[in-house]
Amino acid sequence: MLPKENEQTEYKRELTNGLTKEVLAFINTQGGSIYIGVNDDGSIAGVTDSDQIMLRIASMLRDSIHPDAMMFVSIQAEQKENKDIIHLLISSGTNKPYYLIKNGLKPSGVYVRQGSASVQASPEQIRQMIKDADGDIFEDNISLNQELTFKKTSDIFHKKNLKFASEQMISLGIMQTDGVYTNLGLLLSDQCPFTIKAAVFQDTGQKNFQDRREFSGALLTQLEDCFAYLQLNNPTSAKFQGLYRSDCKRYPEEAIREALLNSIVHRDYAFSASNLVSVYNNRIEFTSIGGLVSGLQKEDILLGISLCRNPKLANIFYRLELIEAYGTGLLKIQNAYEATLVQPDLRISPNVFKVILPRLEQAPDYVNDSPLSPEDKVLAYIKQHHAVTRKDIETLLNTSTSTATRILQTLLMKKRITRIGRGKQTKYM
Repeated sequence: MLPKENEQTEYKRELTNGLTKEVLAFINTQGGSIYIGVNDDGSIAGVTDSDQIMLRIASMLRDSIHPDAMMFVSIQAEQKENKDIIHLLISSGTNKPYYLIKNGLKPSGVYVRQGSASVQASPEQIRQMIKDADGDIFEDNISLNQELTFKKTSDIFHKKNLKFASEQMISLGIMQTDGVYTNLGLLLSDQCPFTIKAAVFQDTGQKNFQDRREFSGALLTQLEDCFAYLQLNNPTSAKFQGLYRSDCKRYPEEAIREALLNSIVHRDYAFSASNLVSVYNNRIEFTSIGGLVSGLQKEDILLGISLCRNPKLANIFYRLELIEAYGTGLLKIQNAYEATLVQPDLRISPNVFKVILPRLEQAPDYVNDSPLSPEDKVLAYIKQHHAVTRKDIETLLNTSTSTATRILQTLLMKKRITRIGRGKQTKYM
């Protein structure tokens, strides 16, 4: 059974036409989740043919809501209590107010979230949303440099079979109708003044470095070049279990990708300082300028709620299939570390956002600066080696047979491990 409905969670027993209003309310407020196949009390009812239901939902939302809101909605099938349910993860929109096409931009067409209910917005709320949407945003301002070229960006658009002529540049916000380039155009141009600085250090501190690089050019150039550089510093290690070899990267590739994308899309370009990528022998740190957007807290983004500082830049990355729905990047990073002992960390200050990815291939004695218990050391060791003997644990902990046996018995009682074989052939997984 799931928790009760609240301001950011809504349950629906089955798909109905009312879903569109619920999605609108979340997009026009602070985002949230809608579960289909769940009763009002949180008990699981399940759905049949989840693929068909997801297609119907996508079609409903695409045809009913303006402006286009699909990039703010992630639709996925999940299993709870051996039953299929549909989870809609919805981020707060960046071009509010969103409204029902058939009703127009008036109270009957605009919905917001109040407590656990979705209600029509008042005229005052609609006016405030319009005012907030038309505020002073860096990417909308006129670029001081008008001598811009777009070779890299144009090449990538063409590779994705997307047009990149004046008409498209105007609709995307790269250029105004009078042909003047915006700061969004500056970011995507070959003359982009913002850079990413990367450094590789020999140990866990910054005293001794092995290499330094600075990536410049269009943001898409920086993205490709920096990612390739990080791949060079993310070697594959091989381990053998009997005859069979298994390969493992130091860091999950998807986590590196999402952390790098996050640092580019969400940074505050009103500041001229470079983004920083620091590679240590036990972690990678991605540091971007600009803290959280006003109104958000760390707990919100960990739940998948997102307000984008650069919505038009994010829209272009979305069209190029570099990002999916808003608010999923950090969740993907967490999922990449789901089955590991070490976990990614977020450090946030008023003007800085830092994502820390820990190295995978270690069985560390410390996690988050706290010493591991013998049981946790054993679990970490088993995760690395898949199946181990009691003798392996004695060597790992430098302890007696009786102590190793006691620790293994405790983990068996807690159902953290299983025992296979008998006598001298006994192993633990």
